[in-house]
Amino acid sequence: MKGRQVVLGHIFGQEAAALMEDGQLVDLLVATDAVAPFAPGAICRAQADRLMKGQGGIFVQLPDGQTGYLRDRKGVAEGKPLLVQVAGVAEDGKAVPVTTRLIFRGRHVLVTPGKPGVNVSRQIRIEDRRDELQALGQQALGDRSHGLILRSAAETADDQEIAEEVAELLDLADGICAETAGKPELLLDAPTPWEQAWMDWAEPAPDAIEEGEDSFERCGVLDAVDALLSARIDLQGQGDAFIEQTRALVAVDVNTGNDSSGAAGLKVNIALARELPRQLALRGLGGQIVVDFAPMPKRDRATLDQVLGAAFRNAGAEATLVGWTAMGLYELNRKRDRVPLARLATASGEA
Repeated sequence: MKGRQVVLGHIFGQEAAALMEDGQLVDLLVATDAVAPFAPGAICRAQADRLMKGQGGIFVQLPDGQTGYLRDRKGVAEGKPLLVQVAGVAEDGKAVPVTTRLIFRGRHVLVTPGKPGVNVSRQIRIEDRRDELQALGQQALGDRSHGLILRSAAETADDQEIAEEVAELLDLADGICAETAGKPELLLDAPTPWEQAWMDWAEPAPDAIEEGEDSFERCGVLDAVDALLSARIDLQGQGDAFIEQTRALVAVDVNTGNDSSGAAGLKVNIALARELPRQLALRGLGGQIVVDFAPMPKRDRATLDQVLGAAFRNAGAEATLVGWTAMGLYELNRKRDRVPLARLATASGEA
């Protein structure tokens, strides 16, 4: 189907939401209850536990006997309660990554306790509208020490609707920020996939919202997920690539296939570079990533560097492009912000 579809349904026995554009799967959100105690975005009261000398971090006790790891321990004392937000997905057998920088998310606005000021999304370029939103935010904040970030969806939204959401989120932030005493406890769960879809995919307005027990099958989401559970990716032309996760890293191998022309290596490498951010996000893969690109002249590396940089910037991915190794491999690091899709499939027995 042409256009932009938001598809609400279930997969792997869990609530899920998919964003489709012109028949291609662009984003996929799946509930992680079966494999992870807390989803990224959940806010807990924790208790500081053991300092990790030499590493700059500290382990914290989370609800239900779980352990978290806070990388920045500045101002944190052992044995004291503190508020943390789940910042990513833990690898098997490792602590849950958390942060003390809380963010309360809404459709039009983000509330950032302890970071005062009003900021407006750079995607809103009309100066008069930016000024209106700045004034609206300042009025709503009053003398609070919280900060506000007006999202791009606020550009065309009704001011009353924005003000009501801001007031609701500020009250929520005030209440949770006051919960500083007591045992470890879950104070605010992460949004469900359907809730997050409403917050993040409402702008631009979708051409259709599909629901129902067969929505994923009817809209081609199941076929797209089946392709993601395979290591192989068919690339433009005759090339392909394989993405495989090991315990230490994610390995990507790029091949030219039957194309033996002089420019085959660069062409297939550019195709992979443009597709890589989407593939990693949909597969839920992060951490250390090593790419074995197809053979090409060294002089073409600068071109590929530019394509990779643009692809990850446009995808909004939180990634660090490290660069080339002495052996001609390319290294990058991507934040682990989702549970790997293969892990969810395995937990459900569908892998």
